[in-house]
Amino acid sequence: MGIAVSLVIIAVGAILAFAVNPSGNPSVDPNTAGWVLIVVGIVALILDLLLWEAWGPAYVRRRRVGDDAGYAARPAAPPPAAPARRTVVEDEVVDDGPPAGPPPP
Repeated sequence: MGIAVSLVIIAVGAILAFAVNPSGNPSVDPNTAGWVLIVVGIVALILDLLLWEAWGPAYVRRRRVGDDAGYAARPAAPPPAAPARRTVVEDEVVDDGPPAGPPPP
């Protein structure tokens, strides 16, 4: 889920939890459903922020090339790739001479 979806879920949950007054004996309590949606929205928002690339664990492991050390900090270039293999097929044409049988009329 994204941040916007999490905020929408929290907003819907807050409306159900605080603004709806159930009358009678409903089978599902809207206030409880609202609190469940608020908790789910908050958990989704926290997970989305933690797994976001700029803030999450991936940001800590990312290497930045050329910060303070200049060009010396750049990793060595990868070795050149081996040339692609070529397959050469040679057809051998064998001429056995004239066809067997009587000459054409």
